[in-house]
Amino acid sequence: MNNKTSTTSITNDLALAEPAITSTKRTSLSVSSAGFTIANSNEHKLKIKLLILAMLVGAVCLSYLFVGLNWKFFEFSMGIRLPKLSAMFLAAVAIGGASLIFQTLINNYIVTPCLLGMNSLYLVLHTILVFMFGMGSFIVTNKNLAFLCDLALMGSVAGFVYNYLFVKTKYNILYVLLIGTVLTTLFTSIQSSLVRAMDPNDYEALLVTLVASFSNVNKEVLALSGALMVGLTLLFYKHLKLLNVISLGRNNALSLGVDYEQTLKFLLLYVTLLIAIATALVGPVSFIGLITTNVARQLFKTYKHKYLIIGTILVTLLVLIAAQVIIERIFVYSIPVSVFITIGGGVYFLYLVLRSTKNAL
Repeated sequence: MNNKTSTTSITNDLALAEPAITSTKRTSLSVSSAGFTIANSNEHKLKIKLLILAMLVGAVCLSYLFVGLNWKFFEFSMGIRLPKLSAMFLAAVAIGGASLIFQTLINNYIVTPCLLGMNSLYLVLHTILVFMFGMGSFIVTNKNLAFLCDLALMGSVAGFVYNYLFVKTKYNILYVLLIGTVLTTLFTSIQSSLVRAMDPNDYEALLVTLVASFSNVNKEVLALSGALMVGLTLLFYKHLKLLNVISLGRNNALSLGVDYEQTLKFLLLYVTLLIAIATALVGPVSFIGLITTNVARQLFKTYKHKYLIIGTILVTLLVLIAAQVIIERIFVYSIPVSVFITIGGGVYFLYLVLRSTKNAL
């Protein structure tokens, strides 16, 4: 009798609780549905922003190619403008993508590879090459061979030095930046010493190659640079897919099954090689990555690197074309593009530091 009464009581309780359980399930489903809808809405907004930015960059590229064009000399003009635009595109892909990846790995948005002495490394290695063989030697006058030598030297030296530093300092950004500052001073001192002992004629010819410029781009290495960048991207693609996880930090990445140290090592090598390609192609302009990466992060407020990388590349290309137009149409090639990039990057860097300090207070 007691068992029957207990069973009846439990049945009644379940009957009373069923509406509440059903209501809870419906609430949970509605919350999940709302979250999914918001995520889709944000994704759609990011795609629209990316499309608008791509259309703007496309319009600027067409303007650069055709505005002020004398149609009688169409073929001659395109032979000059297309290589410049191609070089700017390759530099934007290499510098923009490498700078954003580097910031993700370091977990700091006011750092670029050039602050570690990458530009000074290029200057000293190229100066050593000219100092040892002379400006008139085959290894320097042959543009393809000179490009490959610069790329091989810079890629190998930078890859070894910076990977070693990051491992030894356990990826401590303060130590790495301090050592990078010391290395910049060291490389600059070595380069200055070599220049003083160099033949004056070689030095005069060397100066032209040490300044970043899109006006004297070697057309023959454009295809090679593009092929190398595509090959490197395919080679490191499986590591690039882990950037969203790497951005969560070391502990979270390890808990999700990612080999954090190994992934970091390969991605740092990828960044180093991209910067080496861009620098060997057009000269030291990697400081522009500081500006464009932060502008892209402001435009695309997301953790997804597929939007951030493409956005950074487009913004970098837009800035490079604008700077080149100012140099060609206003200053008539009297000022190199690196001057605008250095001044603009320096001012923007100070702004970022002051803003981060203010937020910390």
